[in-house]
Amino acid sequence: MTLPSRPLPLIVSAGEALTDLVTAGGHTWHAHTGGAGWNVARACARLGVPTAFAGAVGRDNFGDDLYRASLDAGLDPRFLQQVEAPTLLAVVYRQDPPAYRFLGENSADLHFDPTRLPGGWLAAARWLHLGGISLARWPLADTLLGMMEAARAAGVKISFDPNARLAHHHPDYPTVFRAVLRRADLIKLSDEDMAFFFPGEPEADVVAFIRGENAHAPLVVTRGAQGATLYTSARLDLPTYPVTVKDTVGAGDALCAGLLSSATQHPQADWTTHLEVGLRAAACACAHAGAYAPTQADLQALA
Repeated sequence: MTLPSRPLPLIVSAGEALTDLVTAGGHTWHAHTGGAGWNVARACARLGVPTAFAGAVGRDNFGDDLYRASLDAGLDPRFLQQVEAPTLLAVVYRQDPPAYRFLGENSADLHFDPTRLPGGWLAAARWLHLGGISLARWPLADTLLGMMEAARAAGVKISFDPNARLAHHHPDYPTVFRAVLRRADLIKLSDEDMAFFFPGEPEADVVAFIRGENAHAPLVVTRGAQGATLYTSARLDLPTYPVTVKDTVGAGDALCAGLLSSATQHPQADWTTHLEVGLRAAACACAHAGAYAPTQADLQALA
């Protein structure tokens, strides 16, 4: 089948697309499309910015679900590769508190090949977003580091949200973390990420460390219901938007998407404006059950 021509994306989010298999009790499980990189891409597309998720899924039922969901979200399908390997699975075997394990030995995500991406994408893209467990899974981590360097050489800006998971305990991950941190043009951490990567360290010391590695990138620290802090040349604390919270699934990814979509659509605006958009997107996500990706209409209704 020949796909209709379309403009190349302005935002590319690269990493893992996976299926969450969530226990519903007994022998019942529910499958949900997800993955940090894929969630951010989907949310950017829903906010009206031409976006692609760059990664690989299997030629199996889970990969087919992710492909269809990508089309439904408006993502550029030329960047999603289907390969002869099983789709990465996250098995959530307990929901409260969440407990999960990844099933991903030689899974499809590891076989992502940037050389197969459409020609000219680097000239078109404004942002490349990285993060999640993909940077702690080899050889994918090295593949993404190479993609990052190619993007930077082409003038594409780098966004980084590490999105802490147990997979980041991999002994080689700290080197990757610092490599991306140093090259990022936007850094987003949750307070939980800070506690995971810098246990016992005061926030001021963590910020000083990050500034020692990267003096120029805006740093956003999210705090759940307490809002977020923007570190540029000064510190600015912003509150959340009041909503009736259904759950917080996907809130961090929605906030990332709000930041990136605003920075892409309004590059002359300041980072306070971009973060306000991100906080509105996160609030909209929290007002809906599941990993809801808000639209511009949702954001305008909340403003």
